[in-house]
Amino acid sequence: MSEITIVNTRPEHFPQLEELQAVCYPTLAPVELMGQEQFASQDRLFPEGQFVALDGDIVVGQGSGFFIDFDFEHPQHTFREICAEFYFTNHDPEGDYYYGADISVHPDWRGRRIGGRLYEARKAVVVRYNRKGIVAGGAIPGYADHKATMTPHEYTRAVADGELRDPTLTFQLSNGFRLRGLIENYLEDSASDNWATLIEWTNPDYKP
Repeated sequence: MSEITIVNTRPEHFPQLEELQAVCYPTLAPVELMGQEQFASQDRLFPEGQFVALDGDIVVGQGSGFFIDFDFEHPQHTFREICAEFYFTNHDPEGDYYYGADISVHPDWRGRRIGGRLYEARKAVVVRYNRKGIVAGGAIPGYADHKATMTPHEYTRAVADGELRDPTLTFQLSNGFRLRGLIENYLEDSASDNWATLIEWTNPDYKP
């Protein structure tokens, strides 16, 4: 088994990153997927915050995000809106939080702790820049199997309580995130009926 490396994104990775989006997110509307032009903008604006997981020269995972001030008193937003149509032009170098736009791992490479290492790379950036933490809107793909019997609120609470397992939320909770609520109409996703979680990781080393 080859070794997976986590490095900052480079231009040669952009074509594979675009392909990875389609593979990892079959239930998302095409308008919700990032393309090469967006990845180039992300890399230009905040290169330290963009990561890829490599198996040799093959991109098998990625993590993208930017700094922003986030108001938890007014948390409702859409994926495309907060990410500036995925160009990250609203990146604020002085922002209090790292907004996690996406972490994805190719299905054939899952189960090798790649997602956890991408989260660790994000946390290292937050600690290095002394930011308050990470905030993100998270997909709930497992909700597709429970839509007929549960509301999104009931489902995510059951996942948070350990009664159900969601492929994304369960993993995020195990990596130190906490559930802050739900975001309605976050993105066009048939699996989750457009709902997403609002999650937060707090930097334990933050110094005001």
